[in-house]
Formats: sequence, C-alpha cells, structure tokens
Amino acid sequence: MTGVDYEAEYNNRARVPENPALIAGWAKDAAAYRATHAPRSISYGRGARHVIDFFPGGGKGPIVVFIHGGYWQALDGSSFSHLARGLNAHGVSVAIPSYDLCPHVTVGQIIGQMRMASRELARLGQPLVISGHSAGGHLAACMLATDWPAFDALLPADLVIAAYAISGLFDLGPLIGTSINKAMSLDQATASAASPLFWQAPARGSLDAVVGENESAEFFRQSRTIVDLWGKAGVATRFGTVPGANHFTAIAPLAEANSPMVLRLKRLAGR
Repeated sequence: MTGVDYEAEYNNRARVPENPALIAGWAKDAAAYRATHAPRSISYGRGARHVIDFFPGGGKGPIVVFIHGGYWQALDGSSFSHLARGLNAHGVSVAIPSYDLCPHVTVGQIIGQMRMASRELARLGQPLVISGHSAGGHLAACMLATDWPAFDALLPADLVIAAYAISGLFDLGPLIGTSINKAMSLDQATASAASPLFWQAPARGSLDAVVGENESAEFFRQSRTIVDLWGKAGVATRFGTVPGANHFTAIAPLAEANSPMVLRLKRLAGR
C-alpha cells in the first residue's frame, strides 16, 4: 500500500490518549485477581522473565494461553492475570507467559521464547489454544504455524489446536518506518522473516482474528488479510470485531465469563 501514514495507523497510544489509565487499570485488576487466585509459576527458561503464570481451571481439556502485547517492547504477563477470570469460571485453565523485550532481544528471539513456553506447557499433557493481544496476537499466529516436531521431535504436530488473535499484527513490514521500530530495529529481511503472513500456512488447526471496532484501518487490514490468505490455504479462519472497543479495551471481554469472546475460546477448547 502507498500513501498510508503508518505512524498514525499503528501508534495506538497516540490514538487512545486515555491509555495510561487503561494500562494502570489492567495492573490493578490483575493484582486483585491474583490475590484471590494465586497462579502456579512455571519456568520455561533461565531468564527472569521466562515464566508462565498458570491459573488452573480444574478441567482436563485444552489449556488456553494468553500472550500479552506491548509491541514486543513493553509490559509482562503479571498485568493480565484478570483475563483468566472468564475462562476459569468455566473450568478452563489459562496460562499467561512473559518474555524478554526488545531491544534486549529481537522479535525472532521472542518467537523462540514463546515456542519454549509452549513446549514447557506441553509437559502438562493437554493441547493448547493460544490467544494473544497485539504483539501477542502475532505470537499466537506464529505458534499455530509452527512445525512442532521440527522444533522438538518429542512434541506432537497438533500441540496447538487453535489461535485466537486480538488486534494482531501478521505483516511487520509497515512498522519499519515508524517510531515503534526504534526498539526492534527491523529491516525488510527481519520483518519478513518474523511475519507469519509470509510463512507456510498451518497444516492444521484454526485461526480467529478479531479487531476492536474503533481500531485503525491497518489493524482491520492485517486481520482480514491473514484470514483470507490462510483461509484460501485450507485453514479454518474467522474474522470478527469487538463492538465499541479500541486497541486497549478489545481484551476486556476475556474477564467476563459470558462474553462472546470467552464463549468462543471455551468452544475452541472443546468445553
């Protein structure tokens, strides 16, 4: 595309001036949920951020993973504990991993860390439904498209049975000329290599890509494009919107037991 102001399209903090209060609200709500539902901490690597907060739901079915956003350069899983509430209410277990951030690591290394986290969760003996927001939506799609036996011969090909990307980014090329790229240092080659849109489509599983109703045209384009492309390749795909939501409020339904988002994830987890 030409003539698109990518800085304006992708700078969500500028588009939503009230974002500091929304992010502070996440931390407050997360702390409150952790106070009454203390997670089990699972390590998947040697780094201080290589941890997964696991919120058991009591059921035996697939685990739903939530990967946080922050453009691969901000936040950690502890600010999103409350998003386990909706699925936990249905007996579905939720895992929320953290990861190292740019510029200390590359986006490609973060993809590798989420593969490590998924491998560690595989030890629990349950398939994974991987959801994520923004950068986490990108990482969720990457996990669905991963060849798991090639990553680790001991892993089943169907380790990840579905991805649910909220406001995801699947083509990182448009970020290269924006301020967002200062910490990531992407060029055309590394952006393309880290973009699941350009990978071989998953051989199995399904992808849901949803976007807040009030998000920029580029976020709509990103999700519609991967849904169309992977759908033509035979993947079961669905596009949807979160009514009335901006980039930051699009994840709020995860905390509500009877929201359409939670009920869809419950179905993807076979419950």
